[in-house]
Amino acid sequence: MTKSLLVAFALMLVLEGIVPFLSPGTWRETFRRLIKLTDGQIRFIGLTSMLAGIILLMIFR
Repeated sequence: MTKSLLVAFALMLVLEGIVPFLSPGTWRETFRRLIKLTDGQIRFIGLTSMLAGIILLMIFR
């Protein structure tokens, strides 16, 4: 179980690093837009992301 979590974490880091590596300007502009969002909007994005991840885990497991 621990090995699977570490592999998942490593894959997440690789995927998170793709956009700043390939297009740093786009990455920076995305964060500028995120700063303008309210806390509720950011929480909704986080909730949606978590639910999508759970659904994908259920589908592919």
